Amino acid sequence: MSSDEVNASGAGVEFDRMAGAVPEPGSVKSDPILIADGVKRSFGGLTAVDVKHLEVQRGTITALIGPNGAGKSTLFNLLTGFDRVDNGRWSFEGRQINGKSGHQVARAGMVRTFQLTKALTRMTVLDNMLLGAPGQTGERMAGAFLRPVWGRQEKANTVKAMELLERFKLIDKRQDMAGSLSGGQRKLLEMARALMTDPSMIMLDEPMAGVNPALVQSLLHHITSLRDEGKTVLFVEHDMDVIMGISDWIVVLAQGRVIAEGRPSDIRSNQQVIDAYLGAQDVEGEAQGSGDD
Repeated sequence: MSSDEVNASGAGVEFDRMAGAVPEPGSVKSDPILIADGVKRSFGGLTAVDVKHLEVQRGTITALIGPNGAGKSTLFNLLTGFDRVDNGRWSFEGRQINGKSGHQVARAGMVRTFQLTKALTRMTVLDNMLLGAPGQTGERMAGAFLRPVWGRQEKANTVKAMELLERFKLIDKRQDMAGSLSGGQRKLLEMARALMTDPSMIMLDEPMAGVNPALVQSLLHHITSLRDEGKTVLFVEHDMDVIMGISDWIVVLAQGRVIAEGRPSDIRSNQQVIDAYLGAQDVEGEAQGSGDD
């Protein structure tokens, strides 16, 4: 969003590059790390994504929210090279990355996790981490015979992986099969593995889905720590307490289109968002409450 644009609640807002701070309009210029224009994807006669313009500001936590079927995960797949776009272009760190494959996007510094975790269940937690290390010489036929080279590289990667496992409280699980981890631990493993690439931006697809409440606070801590370290986070989530608690900026999708964006306080009071999403969540919550009684 440029400094001349106005968000859906009517307040022109610019971002502070300092972690988590969103100052008053006009104090700083925006600094988008990701800019997307005219991104469209249809399946048959159904338009799943039709995003005219989207910017993600550097060093912030941005939430992408909306009702089921709004196109959030499809947009993630398009931006990260896991699906093919019909139209549109986007840049990351000033370089065009539309049309790039998933591994090329990751090498550019933009990595993602999935709603359904992609841990290789019959490999150890440590081996899953090592798979995330980029540029491994031993993966190439010629390099496989250069043991002194890839041996040193593997040692360095193992040290890094162990440090990350320690950080994410998974160090005691390093030799366990990834399939033995709980749902929340697998989410932590995916986040830790993503950091093996030293990304500039991390995209998290429903990081709290299916997670034991006991691990939610740990996941939240790790997400805010990423921002504190200067990384950019874009995440999809349905838990409004989580969204409002950690987000610097919120983008709302409905029927594949951006219908609003702004600070959490702006979104909470935006009537269009309430009608399209927040109101529906309240109704669902009441229904669940009645069922529990």
